[in-house]
Amino acid sequence: MIRPATLADAPAICVLWNTLISDTTATFTNTAKTPGEVADLITQRHAGGHAFLVADEGGLLGYATYAQFRGGDGYATCMEHSINLAPASIGKGVGRRLMAAVESHARAQGAHQMIAGISGENIAAVAFHSAVGYVQIATIPQAGCKFGRFIDLVLVQKFL
Repeated sequence: MIRPATLADAPAICVLWNTLISDTTATFTNTAKTPGEVADLITQRHAGGHAFLVADEGGLLGYATYAQFRGGDGYATCMEHSINLAPASIGKGVGRRLMAAVESHARAQGAHQMIAGISGENIAAVAFHSAVGYVQIATIPQAGCKFGRFIDLVLVQKFL
């Protein structure tokens, strides 16, 4: 079931997010999130008219969220999303359902396009985005640094 995240989801989102932070290059972030920080993000996204959604079937399967790509009113219809799945959910359609829901929400709010920044080492995420209609528009060489090495950032885009 895809539904809006609630503050009660913050601890489970933290577990998933922090595993990605500590164990992978799926995110360039090195600092673990706290439940309070995640709760604040959920509140900010909902208050700003953006979505923070979870896939929940008796436990967190994944989450997706979006907000404006860059500040300023000139970017008001260009959104950037993030989607992360629990390892056991990969390949089971959860990502596709979350992506469809977050895109639908953004479209209903007047968004014209979605952008994602993906670690160049996250080949599965690049392939997933391609499979759901995103086009690679740029690679920023060595944009991130994690685990003592520089990593490319791949930008993908989809017009809604």
